[in-house]
Amino acid sequence: MITPPYLQKGDTVALLATARKNIDDNLKPTIDLLHSWGLEAVIGSTIGLDYHQLAGTDEQRAADFQKQMDNPNIKAIWCVRGGYGTVRMLDLLDFTKFKQHPKWVIGFSDVTVLHNHLNTMGYKSIHGIMPVTVPRATPDAVSSLKAALFNEPISYSISPNPMNRLGSATGELVGGNLSILYSLLGSPSAIDCKDKILFIEDLDEYLYHIDRMMMNLRRNGCIENLKGIIIGGMTSMKDNEVPWGKNALEIIDDVTKKYNIPVIFNFPAGHIRDNRALIMGNTVSIEVTASGSTVTFKK
Repeated sequence: MITPPYLQKGDTVALLATARKNIDDNLKPTIDLLHSWGLEAVIGSTIGLDYHQLAGTDEQRAADFQKQMDNPNIKAIWCVRGGYGTVRMLDLLDFTKFKQHPKWVIGFSDVTVLHNHLNTMGYKSIHGIMPVTVPRATPDAVSSLKAALFNEPISYSISPNPMNRLGSATGELVGGNLSILYSLLGSPSAIDCKDKILFIEDLDEYLYHIDRMMMNLRRNGCIENLKGIIIGGMTSMKDNEVPWGKNALEIIDDVTKKYNIPVIFNFPAGHIRDNRALIMGNTVSIEVTASGSTVTFKK
């Protein structure tokens, strides 16, 4: 996997929208944060655009992303929010200049589309907080993003969980939002799960949807080929009038329990305040013991 150049003081980060619109004047905390790190910010043309739910038309969002990709002075692209819509502009992008001058793409939720597509191209990216979540993010979430961008060591120690499955594994980290992974299966942007460590998280889904998506991953041969699984936040799940009978974590456990691989539950990443940065495409080592778990990113 190709690692984009890590950031240095004086570098410029572009803030733009690939999905849901951002029409509020809410980016000052993020710009202040970047300045505190010695970085400059450029506001993309999609900020403030209002096209129904989206930050402009597909063509407008793609043009903004293309401009920032093609500009060699932009060292990272930070997507301001998720929602839905990134996949609609994906096929309008030309990654020719990105391959010549790769840069970090940052975000989570709907930005999983870009993480997975870049992974299939052989490039790392960062799953982490977004500008709209900066004000409510924990200090650990914020500092972890800085560590990822500036090539500082990243290792997480996680409290034990009774659902964890013990063991250790090393492999390339892939994944992101479960709904997005599910939606990309069968497309050119679908990840290859063989010998990988899969991270998943999700928000505001019906429990039977979680089961359906996990079953689809299993029937596509993804789960049986993994070396390990990391489950982040499964936040604000919904149920029907007739209950499904299991919560989200129990559903994931039920679908994956027959595979002899380590599994970490309740990892601090996803649609939660403590959304720690994950370098997607990076080799990680996980160790799951009765006293806790560690996730260490290899340099």
